[in-house]
Amino acid sequence: MSMKQYLIETNDHNGGVQKVYNFPNGYGASVIRHLGSYGYKKGFWELAVLRDGELCYSTDITDDVIGNLNDPEVDNLLGQISRLK
Repeated sequence: MSMKQYLIETNDHNGGVQKVYNFPNGYGASVIRHLGSYGYKKGFWELAVLRDGELCYSTDITDDVIGNLNDPEVDNLLGQISRLK
């Protein structure tokens, strides 16, 4: 599954970038890399799960944000989010 088709916006955010994904199941993700995000200094991403466009801390994936992610790890998590029921 290509995650690019679910990328709905890319924003400048706090001196870095935010990518927002939205999936047909109502879930999505905010993926950020900016000054202050977990892993920024190492070039890594931070991911937060979204539900109906709002932060969601009650999934089997995580109850918080997940930091220090490389690109394949982000892709893996996006796939998991896209399959949430």
